[in-house]
Amino acid sequence: MTQPLPFISALLSAERPLIMEVKARDAHGGDLLRGRAPGDLAAAYERSGAPCVSVVTGRWFGGSAAMLTEVISRVRVPVLLKDFVTRRDQVAPAASAGASAVLLTAALLPRESLEGLCRECQEYGLTPFVEITRAEEAAGLPDPHRCVIAVNNKDITAKERDAGDLDRSRSLLPAVRAAGTLCPVSASAVGGPEVAAGLLAEGYAALLVGTALLRAPSVAAWLREFDACRAGAVVPGTIPVPTTASVPPSAPATPARPPLPAGPVAEAEGAPV
Repeated sequence: MTQPLPFISALLSAERPLIMEVKARDAHGGDLLRGRAPGDLAAAYERSGAPCVSVVTGRWFGGSAAMLTEVISRVRVPVLLKDFVTRRDQVAPAASAGASAVLLTAALLPRESLEGLCRECQEYGLTPFVEITRAEEAAGLPDPHRCVIAVNNKDITAKERDAGDLDRSRSLLPAVRAAGTLCPVSASAVGGPEVAAGLLAEGYAALLVGTALLRAPSVAAWLREFDACRAGAVVPGTIPVPTTASVPPSAPATPARPPLPAGPVAEAEGAPV
C-alpha cells in the first residue's frame, strides 16, 4: 500500500485532529468573518495547533478563489479546498494554487464521475475529501486509503439550513471504515466541544469544525474545553445532542444582506466529468 497523502498524515498524527474551517458566511447568509481577514483566521488556527485548514470558496457561502490564495499564503499546514468540484479541469488549478485536498460531494456526482475525480486528485497528489450521506456512497472508491471519507451531517438538498443529524455520523461509521479509508471524518453540525469529543470517542479519526469555531468568543477557550472533554467523561455511544439548532439566535434588526445564490445544488449544476 502506498503512503497516505500529506493531508491524511497530518490528521492521523495530530494531537487535536480538527480541520478548522474558514468560511465567509453561514447557510442563512450570516456573516462569520465579522471583519476578520481569512488569512488572519487561518494563521490563528495554525498557531492553535490545527493540523489542517479548510477554506470554503463556494459562492453560496460567500467564498472566492482569492480566499484560498490568501489562506495558503499564510499557513504551512495542508489546506482543503471546499467548493463544488464536478469537472476534472477544476483539479489541476486546485493543485497549482497549493491546495492539499479537494472536496468531492458524492450526492452531486454520478458514480463514474466521482471515481474519475478521485483518481484525478490522486494523480496530482491531492487527497480526495469525499463527502457522503449514504452508506453506498462510501464503497468502492479508488485507493480508499488515500481518500478521506467524510459524513456530512447536514442536508445539502435543504441548502444545509437544517440543524444537522449527528446520528448519521454514528450510523454510517461502520460503512465508512469498511470502505477502507484510514481517516473517517465527521463534518458539519459539529457544535460544542463536548459534541466534538463525543464524535472522536465514537471512533472518528478527525472532525471538520467550521461555524462553531467561527462563532466562538475565544477559539483558545473552545479548544481547552474540547481537551478537557476528551480527557474526561465522554463515553462512546453517547454523543451529546446539541440543545439548540444551528440557526443563529434572534438578534436586533440588521441591514439587509446581499441576496444569496440559488443554493449549493444549483451552484454545482453543470456538466459533470
